[in-house]
Amino acid sequence: MIVGIGVDVVDLARFERALSRTPGLRDRLFAEPERALPLRSLAGRFAAKEALMKALGETDGIRWADMRIDQDAHGNPDFVLAGRAAEIAARRGIVRIHVSMSHDAGIATAFVVAEAAS
Repeated sequence: MIVGIGVDVVDLARFERALSRTPGLRDRLFAEPERALPLRSLAGRFAAKEALMKALGETDGIRWADMRIDQDAHGNPDFVLAGRAAEIAARRGIVRIHVSMSHDAGIATAFVVAEAAS
């Protein structure tokens, strides 16, 4: 059963300027394994994290590091939750988070669906 959806779009040029102006931003927004990725991948992950917060329905106490995107066995993006994000997901009965990311023509976008057991 779907309990939440979220979508977000990130302008790549604006995102690049933000990372350049604020040196600590990359470390604050991304987990260690994510930080070395190219700009378009980082923007996609940022959009996915924003979309996840919309799908969870609340953001109180969530840290960016509580949401990490890894790849599953097939190379597809997959969220790994910790801290407050994991607590909210558990309380809402969320058992699976589907995420799709894309980037083209100067934007990155992400769509997230939070699924609970029926």
